[in-house]
Amino acid sequence: MPETIFSRIVRKEIPAKIVYEDDVSMAFHDLNAQAPVHVLVIPKRQIDSLEHATEEDANLLGHLQIVAQKVARLLNIHETGYRVVMNCGRDGGQSVGHIHYHVLGGRPLAWPPG
Repeated sequence: MPETIFSRIVRKEIPAKIVYEDDVSMAFHDLNAQAPVHVLVIPKRQIDSLEHATEEDANLLGHLQIVAQKVARLLNIHETGYRVVMNCGRDGGQSVGHIHYHVLGGRPLAWPPG
């Protein structure tokens, strides 16, 4: 699989405003923010998309959701609410071939999203 910008952020070759990091994941502010709070939560190990995840990735994917919750609490959007989104594939709006969750908040979010 081709290297992504996220792989370079994980290796700290590209600077990012990191909010959270542990042994298997990282969360950082999105440069193209769509809300006052817009953080990306990624696994350090590259998985192209949800379509490429396997049963063996179940614990990692669950961990990423708990990290999304931690990020919301760290950035104080947990009380008013937030949205967690994963885009999958071109038609789903995925622009980087590395699984990532978007954590969005800090204002009321409309539905449907687009």
